[in-house]
Amino acid sequence: MSNSLRFIFHPQSIAVIGASTRKGSIGQAMFANILMNGYTGVVFPVNMRARSVLGVKAYPSVLHVPDEIDLAILVVPALAVPEALSECGEKGVKAAIVISAGFKELGPTGAKLEQSVRERAHKHDIRLIGPNCFGIINTDRNSRLNATFGRVMPGHGNIAFISQSGAVGVNALEYAEAEDVGLSKFASIGNKADINENDLLAFLGDDDETDVIAFYLEDLVNPREFMRIAREITSRPDRPKPILAIKSGRTSEGARAASSHTGALAGSDEAYNAFFAQARVLRVQTISELFAKAAAMAYQPAPQGSRVAILTNAGGIGIMGTDACIANGLQMAELTDETHTEMKKHLPPTASVHNPVDIIGDADAQRYGTALRLMIADKNVDAVMPVWTPTLMAETIDIARIIAGVGKDSDKPILACLQTMGDNEEIRQALLKSRIPLYQFPENAARALGTMAQFASWSRRAPGEIINYSDTRPEAVREIIDRAKSRSPVFLSEPEGHEILAAYGFPVPGFQLVKTIDEALAAAREIGYPVVLKIVSPDILHKTDFGGVRVNITDDNDMRTQFAGLLKTVEAKKPGARIWGVLVQQMAPKGTETILGMKHDPQFGPLLMFGLGGIMVELLKDVIFRLAPVSDKSAESMVTGIKAHQLLEGFRGEPPRDSEKIKECIQRLSQLVTDFEEFSEIDINPLLVYEKGKGALVLDARFLLR
Repeated sequence: MSNSLRFIFHPQSIAVIGASTRKGSIGQAMFANILMNGYTGVVFPVNMRARSVLGVKAYPSVLHVPDEIDLAILVVPALAVPEALSECGEKGVKAAIVISAGFKELGPTGAKLEQSVRERAHKHDIRLIGPNCFGIINTDRNSRLNATFGRVMPGHGNIAFISQSGAVGVNALEYAEAEDVGLSKFASIGNKADINENDLLAFLGDDDETDVIAFYLEDLVNPREFMRIAREITSRPDRPKPILAIKSGRTSEGARAASSHTGALAGSDEAYNAFFAQARVLRVQTISELFAKAAAMAYQPAPQGSRVAILTNAGGIGIMGTDACIANGLQMAELTDETHTEMKKHLPPTASVHNPVDIIGDADAQRYGTALRLMIADKNVDAVMPVWTPTLMAETIDIARIIAGVGKDSDKPILACLQTMGDNEEIRQALLKSRIPLYQFPENAARALGTMAQFASWSRRAPGEIINYSDTRPEAVREIIDRAKSRSPVFLSEPEGHEILAAYGFPVPGFQLVKTIDEALAAAREIGYPVVLKIVSPDILHKTDFGGVRVNITDDNDMRTQFAGLLKTVEAKKPGARIWGVLVQQMAPKGTETILGMKHDPQFGPLLMFGLGGIMVELLKDVIFRLAPVSDKSAESMVTGIKAHQLLEGFRGEPPRDSEKIKECIQRLSQLVTDFEEFSEIDINPLLVYEKGKGALVLDARFLLR
């Protein structure tokens, strides 16, 4: 356990600086919560004017407190915080929580004051949460610390929740109480002047009381460090801990237009999706979704696979549950013949013994329990979703007790879906005795099971390897970049882009930059007909818009005609454009169009993109993102992660495409943009992919420099 954060969550003594006698004040609420919720240490109120607070002797300054102080909680005006921290430093206080607002959230003046707070804390070696936060909670029976000014003291559990927003933290505590979800730790981290999400993630990763870690985040201080810690926590062979996160700010209204497909598609939210996927963090959208999934993962064992069995007494609900399971990446388990045979002995002829198992509407609790036991025992089943629609044949509470009794010794996850609004609390409590979560609708249970299966798969997956190819020529790329940056404005031509790709081992067709028809003829003969002509101009980015591309030129006569026509058309459509020459390029055979690109994200760095080209990227935007550097496993997930990946695997009689070559190109691009931070956007479109084993070719590429 991190010693510095130990004094935050396990202090032996606390001083509340700003504890108040005024009813309804934050200073009084904070002190009362510590005092009245069973805190096992000693708490001292600090108030310059009061003799006591809530009957406890008060001190005019922390310096007057006779005992040592582990943790100081500051509830004083913002301007008084730096001096109060200095006194804490003089006293030897180990850690502090600054509840006070009025810092960087108010602008430059507040940011300067927050910097002063940070400097005081560092000077005195005080670890600090806040400022502008709601406080922390530790439900550990050895601490029982509620250092917030809210009304909820959650029950003890094994889920930790960290919130960057105090208001979202309050909402989460209220929801957890309403749903009977216990917490191990809670922290509102506010402005993160010192302690941030990375510190807390590392602390909770080693916390024996915590099995699931949940976050509400608005930004990340050090994303790469967060990813490193998260991957370590989620990949532990003995005790992998799931991490769930809500990331607000999904839209990027008013973002400037980008000059490439990659730039246009790669918004900040896509970067976060890529980041969380690589960090093995499960992204959720709402507080209710977060706790529904966190409870399932905290209470139930991890599934060994994705095969789910559904038990129901109503066919329609069983079908809805089946649809929901498939939609969330699960499979419907094929029950064994032995299970079918045994079920037929106990179920009426009208019952369906195939998954989903429908024991029909006249089922009683005994029939339900028998079928449930058989399903859990089936070797082909990884998880069970027992569904119940209320009838007069059995009380729902009796079904809940049956499920709890069967599930208490099960090593397979059971997520109950009992569709009743009556006596809901009694039903929930009956299930919670066996740590079985309750869901009102099968869609919610299926989403939670899908997330459980996804995390179980992640935690068992071997770590990938980042490959660095030895056949690259970075010195050639450096020379091209330096030459481009010496121009005004900075510009990288398409031929230079092809040279960069060739230097990093990409499959580039033969090409030459020419200025005259004679040079064009010589180049075409050397490359071999048929060829393509493309205008090269710093004033023309989208060549086809200005008639700057001619394809399938088959001989010298055709070359003379097309070369002259291209220059004439460009001059007419873009008068005065600076023409650097014409690119003569080998005409590639037809293949499957894909797109590969990169955008430099201001927070995460190079963000890679892959998808199918043509209409798929223009209309459907079927693309996937990952942060560089990518491992071989991440490159594979990019290829298989797009919705239309079946087109690459062979669809309706078409042969499979060379996916291995795509993965190689992704990894080579990853190495290129990791080696050179100057690139702001790269668009390789199209990357033509051929049949399996026959490779790929880059037909067009655009590079933008920062």
